[in-house]
This record gives sequence, C-alpha cells and structure tokens, in this order.
Amino acid sequence: MEKSNQYKVRKSEQEWKAELSPEQYQVLRQAATERPGTGKYYMHFDNGVYKCAACGEPLFSSDSKFNSSCGWPSFDKEIEEGKIVEKTDTSHGMIRTEILCGNCGSHLGHVFDDGPTKTGLRYCVNSISLDFDPNSKK
Repeated sequence: MEKSNQYKVRKSEQEWKAELSPEQYQVLRQAATERPGTGKYYMHFDNGVYKCAACGEPLFSSDSKFNSSCGWPSFDKEIEEGKIVEKTDTSHGMIRTEILCGNCGSHLGHVFDDGPTKTGLRYCVNSISLDFDPNSKK
C-alpha cells in the first residue's frame, strides 16, 4: 500500500513489522480487514477515546460511536478535523473510501455515507486498528 510523506510519523515497513503484531501489521500497514464481529471494540461502549493502535493518535470519541450491526466498530465523525485521511480504494472490484490515520498513514477501515446520525457518515473501523483510553476526554 502506497504511503505518502505527508504523515508526521514516518517509519520503514521493517520498523512497523517490529513494533506491531503480525495481525496488526496486516491490517494497519497492508489494508487487510479483520473478520466481522470478532474485534474487541465492536460492541464496546465505554466512555473514552479511541486511538490509532500504530501511533497513539486520538481518532474517535466514544460520543461518536454507535451500533451499526455491521460487524465492526462504527463512528459518525472523527474526534477532530484532520485526524482521518480519506483515499479512494478500488480493491476487490468496488469503489470505496478508505480511511487512514492522519498522523501515521495506517489503514483503519472505510467510511460510508449511510450513517444513521445527522452526519450521515459511518466510519467502519477495524478493532485491531484501535486502542482505547478510558481516561481521555474529547
């Protein structure tokens, strides 16, 4: 997966491999997807902040999380503008909008315009792409 030099955190793929678990590396750096309904944050609704598992950047507040019944954690907005980078994804014979961490360029999932809240968005995120901090506030 092509990564841009626009990101603050820049590491070689060897460095990422050394820091991430094999499963995290596949999703965060190679744009794989975890199986639906298997992620630890899918039905997790505690208060706090969801951060990038690769670099620790705050991405989503628990206030924006909702149950979409899609199999992955879903959010209706990023915690702050610019935390998420969007990129056209034409893999698997589809046209989707991939979402990447704006700090390190790691793959998080995809965003769709079928969300049930006033934003109309559904950020569909792999649990393995996230860490959760219950002590952080938006």
